[in-house]
Amino acid sequence: MVLRSCWKSRHKASCCGPAPCWVLLWFCVTQFVLGSGALGETKNVVQKDAEFDITYNDTVTSDNQTIYAFNHTVSRNKSEGVRVTVDVSQGFESPILFVVRQKQAVLSFQIPLILRGLYQRKYPYNHVGRTLCQPPTRVASETQYFFVDVSTLSTQGTNYQLRVSRVESFILHTDKKFSFTASPSQPQYFKYVFPDGVDTVVVKVNSDMTFPCSVMSIQDIQCPVYDLDNNVAFIGMYQTMTKKGAITVQRKDFPSNSFYVVVVVKTEDEACGGPLRFYPLRPDELIDAGNRSKVIDVIVTPAIKSEVYVMGMLFCLGIFLSFYLLTLLMACVENKRMKKREVFQIPADMSPAETAGQIPASPYEYGSFADNGSTLSSEAITDSATSTDNNYGYNERSLDSVGRSRHESLSSVEEDDYDTLDDINSDKNIVRTKKFLYVADLSRKDKRILSKKYQIYFWNIATIGVFYALPVVQLVITYQTVVNVTGNQDICFYNFLCAHPLGALSAFNNILSNLGYVLLGLLFLLIILKRDIVHQRALVRNDVNALECGIPKHFGLYYAMGTALMMEGLLSACYHVCPNYTNFQFDTSFMYMIAGLCMLKLYQKRHPDINASAYTAYACLAGVIFFSVLGVVFGKGNNVFWIIFSVIHILATMLLSTQLYYMGRWRMDSGILRRMVHIIYTDSIRQCSGPMYIDRMVLLVMGNIVNWSLAAYGLLERPNDFASYLLAIAICNLLLYFAFYIIMKLRSGERIQCLALVCILFTAVVWGLALYFFFQGLSTWQKTPAESREHNRDCILLSFFDDHDIWHFLSSIAMFGSFLVLMTMDDDLDTVQRDKIFAF
Repeated sequence: MVLRSCWKSRHKASCCGPAPCWVLLWFCVTQFVLGSGALGETKNVVQKDAEFDITYNDTVTSDNQTIYAFNHTVSRNKSEGVRVTVDVSQGFESPILFVVRQKQAVLSFQIPLILRGLYQRKYPYNHVGRTLCQPPTRVASETQYFFVDVSTLSTQGTNYQLRVSRVESFILHTDKKFSFTASPSQPQYFKYVFPDGVDTVVVKVNSDMTFPCSVMSIQDIQCPVYDLDNNVAFIGMYQTMTKKGAITVQRKDFPSNSFYVVVVVKTEDEACGGPLRFYPLRPDELIDAGNRSKVIDVIVTPAIKSEVYVMGMLFCLGIFLSFYLLTLLMACVENKRMKKREVFQIPADMSPAETAGQIPASPYEYGSFADNGSTLSSEAITDSATSTDNNYGYNERSLDSVGRSRHESLSSVEEDDYDTLDDINSDKNIVRTKKFLYVADLSRKDKRILSKKYQIYFWNIATIGVFYALPVVQLVITYQTVVNVTGNQDICFYNFLCAHPLGALSAFNNILSNLGYVLLGLLFLLIILKRDIVHQRALVRNDVNALECGIPKHFGLYYAMGTALMMEGLLSACYHVCPNYTNFQFDTSFMYMIAGLCMLKLYQKRHPDINASAYTAYACLAGVIFFSVLGVVFGKGNNVFWIIFSVIHILATMLLSTQLYYMGRWRMDSGILRRMVHIIYTDSIRQCSGPMYIDRMVLLVMGNIVNWSLAAYGLLERPNDFASYLLAIAICNLLLYFAFYIIMKLRSGERIQCLALVCILFTAVVWGLALYFFFQGLSTWQKTPAESREHNRDCILLSFFDDHDIWHFLSSIAMFGSFLVLMTMDDDLDTVQRDKIFAF
């Protein structure tokens, strides 16, 4: 009976066109197995000619099997979707199997449809709707047949409702929004065909409902279509979504010039940041998921054309090359002004002291040495220590001896040569603990040794950059390859509404906008190189201003800052190849470097002899990056980590405060506690005297208040973005020290020249604008990828750049301006003797 029914079914199918042998063989074997479920029993197979848009109410048992035969016309130039919908009443002991046999595909599912969630949770669905795959046809038009087989092993009759209908609007049209409803057991997919002249489109899916969590997928036109929660990630590109989703699709990736847009609603919301409602898990218990239907809108829009790419690249280059042009013009103007000044050059036998101001009676006499009209004899050019009651070992140096010393070999003198003599050590303890310090007191070491010392900053950061950048580039290339191969769009946290691909890169605009860091960093290096050359020429001709006046010129830290800015651009571009929480440190590591180098440069200006060495500085910055990695990996919600970090933060602040207050003239040994108790007893209790260095104490007290507050905030709030929190600590300390420096500079009677003042105002405005765009938050890896996409927004500049790209533009300009401020803020002291410049 079973074989006879199989033969009849095959005979009827053959009149409609030859069916593949493997499909017929599989069908016969299936019928035989189902028909012989009970030994000696026979199965009654009934075949019905069925029609579209009619609901069939039937009953199925283990004794009977029903086959519904449908036919429809398929055209080569017209695609028509067919959807099978089944609804089964409750209360059946065995599942019902539905098999849809098509010409080139077979679709099967059971009811109840069991979909699994996390921890093997089982969710049953009795209402199922599936769209049939429509393979392309080569003929202009043909009639295709398909069959729906219904069977079960249940001995009790089970009622079901079957309906086959045509899908309205199965073809998506460009710039035309279409709305539909989907659920875990009723996924939807639609077809899109690339129109002529369009090579790239953006598929945007939106919903007013945050949950249930859903998945959008782009798949090629082939059967089967993977449209269930447990298999949608098998092929194509896909991403989870709550309210927003967008995928950029290129024609070159689809040979048929068309693709399917598949939307699947997940059984659980955990992947989108939602809660797990059912816990604890009971083994083998079916869980009712409730109503998980979701109304979704889909629209396909053309992506930008190649002309927009060219315009974006020209715009980016134009902005930053304009800084090169402006710098060149200013250099020409400066050279012309210097040539005019040579006409009125001061005679060689006149000391620079004749153009300097008088020594102020106290450090806070405003304008005491800003007046260049006063005179002072050249015999009075001595170190500041000679102006005190005791002679601290300073002797007058002739300009000839200074000039001769420059021609000695650098290798013949080392920094430690100055510090090993006992009399010099005692001299340092006396000089550096004076109540009022001058730059001359802290620039006594040989200039050649200091220049050699600070050049190490540049070479070390260049070496660090090479060793850091090479594996980073390799890693992000691997990330991009994984994204392209697997199609998993949840790996990278792009702004998908403004992510323009180029080649293998998914978001070229986010990478291009980092060009400013590299170009402006290079420009800063060229500016510093020009200043360095001018200074070296002045030293060669024994220019008295270069030898004895102004802030000591050491350019090693400037070179390191420019290199760090270029590396920041490179690593930020690498991070934006595939931004996520695991590689966020690429984007922040050299930000820590820049903040640390700027603070070191500020301190070096007036304390060149006692500034930290490159090895110590980079070791400390390496410790900061180490804690940054630990915070990203282990810091989220980890109380132990936050307690340890806060304690280390506070202890480091106290140790650095002590180092700065005593100008490095203290020792950390077994007697430190005894000395601290002695100082507190003698100065605060017995004599009730205030701090000796009031200005330094004010700065350090404010610094400790800020850092203790930040440590308390971190301990109480435990922010998820630890890397940004650490960067905020560095920036707050830099701003505090910079504000203190400016205030003390003005309080000491010094002035800020016009160029430096323009740079300060310009930089402040640009930083304000940059921070506005930074806090727009177009994506965040602190949340799930689906939640991050809720913050995505369209491009706002040239249809190519988004808010974060503008942040890149403005922040690179602001950092460049900040470097110029550091470089020019003390140019007013170039003709002032160092024993008249206060060290604060």
